[in-house]
Amino acid sequence: MRVHVLDAEASITDHLMEHPMVLSSGTITHLPELTVRLRVTDGSVVSEGIGAVNLSAIWAWPDPDVRFEHKDAVMRSYGERVAASAAERTGAPAHPLELGLRLHDTVLADSDDHGPALARSVCASAVDAALHDAAGRLAGVSAFSLYDEDVAVPGVDDQFTDGVIAAVRDVLRPPAESLAGWWAYAPGDDLSLLEQAVRRHGMGRFKIKLSGADPAADAVRVHQAWTRAGELVRSPVLSIDTNEGSPSVAAVADFLAALASLDPAAVTAISHLEQPTPRDSLAVHDWHDVADRVPVLLDEGLTSLADLPVAAEKGWSGLALKTCKGHSFVLAAAAWAKQHQMSLSVQDLTNIGRSAIHSWLFAAHLDGVDSVELNSPQYLPRANEPWLPRLASLFAIRDGHHRLAHRDLMGLGSDM
Repeated sequence: MRVHVLDAEASITDHLMEHPMVLSSGTITHLPELTVRLRVTDGSVVSEGIGAVNLSAIWAWPDPDVRFEHKDAVMRSYGERVAASAAERTGAPAHPLELGLRLHDTVLADSDDHGPALARSVCASAVDAALHDAAGRLAGVSAFSLYDEDVAVPGVDDQFTDGVIAAVRDVLRPPAESLAGWWAYAPGDDLSLLEQAVRRHGMGRFKIKLSGADPAADAVRVHQAWTRAGELVRSPVLSIDTNEGSPSVAAVADFLAALASLDPAAVTAISHLEQPTPRDSLAVHDWHDVADRVPVLLDEGLTSLADLPVAAEKGWSGLALKTCKGHSFVLAAAAWAKQHQMSLSVQDLTNIGRSAIHSWLFAAHLDGVDSVELNSPQYLPRANEPWLPRLASLFAIRDGHHRLAHRDLMGLGSDM
């Protein structure tokens, strides 16, 4: 399939968090949602697609020396700028994956005046999602069905055994209809919230966010959460996310040792550690010893395909992927990871509505992924109301699992 982008336009809607999210880098109280409408053509037919993303400056641009108001304004402006220049950035007709990777390359090449690489990628991701939504709708198929035939993608193919299209095809599967969900438990949250998560939503997996600054105190908090969860549900599963707050590999090892001293079973309950140390430490820290005990997944430190060989060399177990980094990029990264025996998970950016549907579809189609984090029902439930009650199985879960039917899916599900 070969298409090219005709034009795109962006709009922004502000959402107030109904329950603030506390990260090691700050507290998120509101999120601007960037929505992009984009048109593509194959030379005879024109199709429109829609993509969306939350512009989370505190997560994507945590620099404490830059005022939040400046970060927020820059990301809003850059998102609109990328949409306006989408045709120029994607270039001549090609497969949608190649167009998306071209877009990603132009974003990485842009100046840091527009924010760091991760922040720029977040802004551009709505354009890439709209591109694939439009391409799928033009072909009358799911955007995950665009990989049946091999197509050359110059500049990327040599990083994969038989080219990137074949690698993506290999990492995709017939979509799951049910995936286990995760409930976020952040600093400041009371243990009573875990009880609500179990009794109201049937949750059995809990993502525990920590500061990372005090391994012993973090271990006590995790042990308390694990103990309470174990009183409510059989064999609770934990993931640990300091959002880059851990200063070193040694601090992470100290945390695991402290937790094991409280109860070794609590360590066994941990599915993975998510990006413990700062994103700029990718080439510095070696994770082999820690990963032998608990899988360690790369998140914020992954912004380029060039990061992947470094991650493998440094002992990262796998990737915590987010669609907010760009549909084409995360598909290619997932394909590379599978070829190098690295594990995959799909994480959140408090996705709402269309971006949540996109993230769900991405997880449902990825080989080896059995869960997905969608925390907007915790933090932004009212923003999902336009999709209720018809998508209650996705946004208002009762048995700990998110569900979504895939019949007659076109594009990335913007019309669901």
